[in-house]
Amino acid sequence: MILIVGLGNPGKKYQNTRHNLGFMVLDKLANSSWIKKDKFKSLVSFLDKDTILVKPQAFMNNSGEAVAKIASFYKIDPSDIWIVHDDLDLKTGQLKIKIGGGTAGHKGLESIISYLKTQDFVRFRLGINHPSLEISVEKYVLLPFKKEERELIDNLVKETREAIKLALKEGLTTVMNRFNK
Repeated sequence: MILIVGLGNPGKKYQNTRHNLGFMVLDKLANSSWIKKDKFKSLVSFLDKDTILVKPQAFMNNSGEAVAKIASFYKIDPSDIWIVHDDLDLKTGQLKIKIGGGTAGHKGLESIISYLKTQDFVRFRLGINHPSLEISVEKYVLLPFKKEERELIDNLVKETREAIKLALKEGLTTVMNRFNK
């Protein structure tokens, strides 16, 4: 079973912000509606009998608890957990897929690593660019995309959805070779 987790913050206030790219991708990927699962502190949708989509409903910095609860309940190994998240270290619109690694200061990833006690899970890293010096990272990730970024982001969401679908069919190596440019 594969657990695909989109990272974001719950609520309309954060709906179209940079930090919610993970939610945006999963919304385009889901075949069915989202079901609220309080015991997991998440919205859940099943892509098929072997793939669970999850949008944690705790704030980004507390995503790990939801991921750990669902992984434990369904007995999912960390290597079968795929996290879809925004990444400041990539140019806006860029997609990179990797297994394991550090957090680069991403609080959602830090929380997941803390709860899972491992960093050996898959990451679909979605580029949002680093902010200018005039704005803090904390404020930047909670801003909506600029008008001139929308096309890049729309394409990134579509590309990531296709990469996930392909990875489910043909494996991560094929997808990493194709999409990591």
